[in-house]
Amino acid sequence: MKRKIIAYNFALTETLEKVAETFDIEIFNGINPKKDPDFLHALKEAEGIVGLALPVDQELLNRAPKLKIVSNNSTGYNNLSIAEMTKRGIMGTNTPGVLEDTTADAIFGILLAAARRIPELDHFVKSGNWKQHLTTEQYAINVHHKTLGIIGMGKIGSAIAKRAHLGFDMNILYHNRTRNIVAEETYNATYCNLEILLKESDFVCLMTPLTSETENLIGEREFHLMKKSCIFVNGSRGKTVDEEALIAALTNKEIYGAALDVFRTEPVQHDHPILQFPNVVTTPHIGSSTYETELKMAELAVDNLQAGLSGKRPRNLINPEVLN
Repeated sequence: MKRKIIAYNFALTETLEKVAETFDIEIFNGINPKKDPDFLHALKEAEGIVGLALPVDQELLNRAPKLKIVSNNSTGYNNLSIAEMTKRGIMGTNTPGVLEDTTADAIFGILLAAARRIPELDHFVKSGNWKQHLTTEQYAINVHHKTLGIIGMGKIGSAIAKRAHLGFDMNILYHNRTRNIVAEETYNATYCNLEILLKESDFVCLMTPLTSETENLIGEREFHLMKKSCIFVNGSRGKTVDEEALIAALTNKEIYGAALDVFRTEPVQHDHPILQFPNVVTTPHIGSSTYETELKMAELAVDNLQAGLSGKRPRNLINPEVLN
């Protein structure tokens, strides 16, 4: 009898072929993992799980007595209860070092789209309203030579700074838990506290991971500090922003606009108030969503899974102490 693997919300299932001969793979997409009877039954025998955004908490772990590894098909792993997994001797892995450039392209892209009002004016043309020269009401704002404030100067934040500084001659301010000397030397980035960044930036780009410290990091006070001409960009996680405060800031014209790739609840509801603003660019969490990048991530996730199940140390082990 083959050992069992669960693939959860794992789009590129062709990458599982390398383990299909050894393992019985059950695939689950679009299900409620707390209620789906087939999923709950599969957990009883599963030795490995590979996939995206599965909440691996104490309740799930109690249902999976044979589990040895959870291979996250993403860089982030806030969905994994790492301490509880480690306590039970279960490995957790992720897929870092793959999506930085792709995500930076997407986030800088929505920044440009918001500044130049590209989605709004695309609709203007397609709806048949372009019948004369544009009026000043339809003018956009420049991106080049402006100041970009990046909150979270990790690998993706640095890749955004590269595009901004080298491609658009932008001045870079950044706020981070620790100083990023490479970004300072390479992109002339200036380290500053959050208040100064919010006050002086023409674009504020949030790129932090979601932690207890960063949840609701940007709220009413922070939007008050921003320039009225500022565009706020969120490429981190939806819960890092107080959405009600953002809606209020847009309603009261405290900021010029926003560009959002993430939301507190995803998929975002069609009647969400944030979708009513023409000066807000919205994308469906597309950060790493190119075929080339998703394929690399999927292959890495499967490699991590296979290593863990064969008694080897996975390349991207989050909790190495579990090996002790």
